Amino acid sequence: MKSKVYFTKDISQNGLLKIYDALNVKLKGKVAVKISTGEPGGHNFLNPQLIAPVVSKVKGTIVECNTAYGGKRFNSKDHWKTIKQHGFLDIAPCDILDEEGELDLPVKNPLQIPHDTVGEHLKNYNSMLVLSHFKGHVMGGFGGALKNISIGLASKNGKAYIHSVGKTCDPKVVMSHLFERDQDAFIESMADACKAVIDYMKPKNMAYINVANRLSVNCDCDAHPPEPEMADIGIFASLDPVALDQCCYDAVIHSKDKGKKSLVERMNSRHGIHIVEACEQHGLGTHEYEIVDLDK
Repeated sequence: MKSKVYFTKDISQNGLLKIYDALNVKLKGKVAVKISTGEPGGHNFLNPQLIAPVVSKVKGTIVECNTAYGGKRFNSKDHWKTIKQHGFLDIAPCDILDEEGELDLPVKNPLQIPHDTVGEHLKNYNSMLVLSHFKGHVMGGFGGALKNISIGLASKNGKAYIHSVGKTCDPKVVMSHLFERDQDAFIESMADACKAVIDYMKPKNMAYINVANRLSVNCDCDAHPPEPEMADIGIFASLDPVALDQCCYDAVIHSKDKGKKSLVERMNSRHGIHIVEACEQHGLGTHEYEIVDLDK
């Protein structure tokens, strides 16, 4: 059975509200809104003013975790400065999930890693809106909903654990050997982390929106990402994160935009689509989808 993926070209506050309403989901209790707060120097992360109404609509708290590399989000003190500098504290309460500790979530039938280490504060939330900026990524090929709940929700040590395919939780060790690993095994570790999070939160308590704008080949974790070479596409949303990321990947691959070449090369050279394949293997969704165009 195909999953529904909703789409609008309207990248605006109204477009985000319209596509969230189309999901026809009620996120209950305390709602986490998982975004990337973006590395200082970069400017492709989701604009706070763009997302403010939908965050308000779900009465959400913006959540993030510290990073495993030595930037301005490596420790909570600097990360809070970044969150404020980027304007997120102006629109909603925010929470660094691993500021006070970590939580291990088991992975049922793992492909690579037996558990995912997330920020301890995750236990304080009942539901989650995964609000992702779809773009390229230097290691994962692309970043969408699945990356946002795997690497994104992992604590600093959890990120190191995923990147090293379960060999170490030490960020310093991982950062010095980043590319010395089996690429598919790394992506399968990301899929394992997705499995752990979705099993913990429960599928009925999660919804996913990908904003495909500012389509740089590098992630928002890059302080100096290259300027996008292709035009914005729009906003996609689904209750199935596997179908959602597959649809966004396809939208880039099949775009008639001549500027897509670098992003396509980045996604395919890293076998980025393997996260969709591995998450489907985990039973987290299907790569088969039907698009519901809200503009028609």
